Amino acid sequence: MTRSRSIIRPLIAALTGVLVVFWLGAIGLGISVMRSEFDEIFDNALEETTERLLAIVQEGRLANVQQGEQPHRAPSTPSKQEYLIYQVRSSDGAVVFHSKDAPVEPFDVPLTVGFHDTDKYRFYTAMSVDGSLFLQTADRFGHRREAVRESAVTMLIPLAALLPLSLILMTWIARRAVDPINRLREAISEKDGGNLSPVKTGEIPRELNPIGQSVNLLLERVRATIDAEREFATNSAHELRTPVAGALAQTQRLLSELPDAAMKGRARNIETALLKLKRTSEKLLQLARADAGLGQAAATSELGQVLDLIVQDYRRNPAIGHRLAYNAPADPLIRAVDVDAFGIVVSNLIENAVLHGTPGGTIEVCVNGDGSVSIANDCTLVSANDLAGLKSRFRRGKTSAGGAGLGLAIADTIVRQMRGVLELQSPASGRTQGFEARIVLPR
Repeated sequence: MTRSRSIIRPLIAALTGVLVVFWLGAIGLGISVMRSEFDEIFDNALEETTERLLAIVQEGRLANVQQGEQPHRAPSTPSKQEYLIYQVRSSDGAVVFHSKDAPVEPFDVPLTVGFHDTDKYRFYTAMSVDGSLFLQTADRFGHRREAVRESAVTMLIPLAALLPLSLILMTWIARRAVDPINRLREAISEKDGGNLSPVKTGEIPRELNPIGQSVNLLLERVRATIDAEREFATNSAHELRTPVAGALAQTQRLLSELPDAAMKGRARNIETALLKLKRTSEKLLQLARADAGLGQAAATSELGQVLDLIVQDYRRNPAIGHRLAYNAPADPLIRAVDVDAFGIVVSNLIENAVLHGTPGGTIEVCVNGDGSVSIANDCTLVSANDLAGLKSRFRRGKTSAGGAGLGLAIADTIVRQMRGVLELQSPASGRTQGFEARIVLPR
């Protein structure tokens, strides 16, 4: 199964990428500016140091320079290497004095005042007033690169530290941003045949308003279509009742008057067809009432009394009464459901047990300890595949019994409107065979 794409993940990846690119760009720009500023600072320091050293030489404070001698000094250790090295040279280019780390040979730069560069050094040359001495000071380019590198690392450290925190904050912000989408999705997912009320668009962001309005327009069209279908089914069922009842009465009277057995057989076939049409019209009427929201929220009712009345009504039928085993509830069965809706559900489940159960088998109507109501009957095992589809409309299992395939669909629709669950299982509880329908309603 292909995993659905996420909005948050690519959004965070894009924001993080943009953040890193801008940060690195800012660092690159900063390094460029710093390099220029550092060069200016180092050049100023190099020029100022050279001129001060030349002034000291001219004042005669370095006697060895005046005498042309270079005192012997130990070379600097690597840890104490001088940042600046210099040479004092005569007008003919000879080195008359140099710093500890400076080479003995003259620098490979001309004796002209100003800046000069080599591969490793930047030089500044200053000349005495009389032009007899030149002082050349060298600064390693590596010192400047090191300063720039340390500054760049200093700017990169906050990026490494802030990037995880930025990811966490952006994830939180992105999730907050898509919360209205999730709420809109949940509001749309709650819509079904029993709940076609408009989605509240006043609480969603302006960008999602077109979606909410489009959904409401679609719900309005669906509601109009369903209302037309319900009205047609209700009117058809009502209109069929009277003519079917009249035709059935005429057929039964005809049966009592016909002397010919063959003619009576044909009349009985007509009677059977009319009875089937009568049951179908009644089921269609129940289905229309269920689709109209018959089982939606109502005042609390005592359902035990409803069960008693329905069971007593079926027991009056000589063909069914002896088969019913009823376990009345010990405690009041109080639920917030419509009594008419609950009666339709139980009647349909008992009728389903009568039609599809083993002829002469026991039909158990029981109120369990958890408040659920079970209707079980004897029959062969129903496969899991058949159980999954029995709640569909006009869907019948492997049976030769009569029926329109609407009883379980009507019961399931009403139970769901009651915010309950209609559970089907085979075998029935405590048996190796049979079928059981359990009504589980919220307390």
